[in-house]
Amino acid sequence: MSTTSWVVLGIVAVIVIWAISVYNSLVAMRQRTNQAFADIDVQLKQRHDLIPNLVETVKGYAAHERGTLEAVIQARNAAMAAPGVEQKVAAENMLTGALRQMFALAESYPDLKANQNFQQLQGEISDIENKLAASRRFFNSAVQEYNTGIQQFPAALFAGIFGFNQRPFFDLGESRAQLDQAPSVKS
Repeated sequence: MSTTSWVVLGIVAVIVIWAISVYNSLVAMRQRTNQAFADIDVQLKQRHDLIPNLVETVKGYAAHERGTLEAVIQARNAAMAAPGVEQKVAAENMLTGALRQMFALAESYPDLKANQNFQQLQGEISDIENKLAASRRFFNSAVQEYNTGIQQFPAALFAGIFGFNQRPFFDLGESRAQLDQAPSVKS
């Protein structure tokens, strides 16, 4: 083999190794986004599991507020059934709004606010909300890194060919302003 053949073979080998490296880094970023979304799913499932107990507790004190309680259950069911990120975000935003209405309703019932079970459930949901916020930040950071990675040169040349498509953020939409405010807890 001539020197030219060796040089061409070396260049091809470097390009192949480089392409494999870029591909593997894109796979790692995609996996990080998948893992981050799985973390959010775990927190959402815990929240979903607490809601029936919370509704039952409120129902004992505010049975005539049936519309609010049914809205919470319907929002929970819709959130559990949501298949993709966009649908899950929309459903979770509806659920958060319904929960806010239920907690606002509890303000009208001093006996309910004093109930130990209600206070415990409210504390657990508050804790889960804090964990959810942290999980969303981690997910959105991973998505930002992934989306940037597939758009940067040279990965952008073949990211689409290998199925690396942009991922949506877990955006809170219009409810972001409400969630940025610290909730007021009155005892």
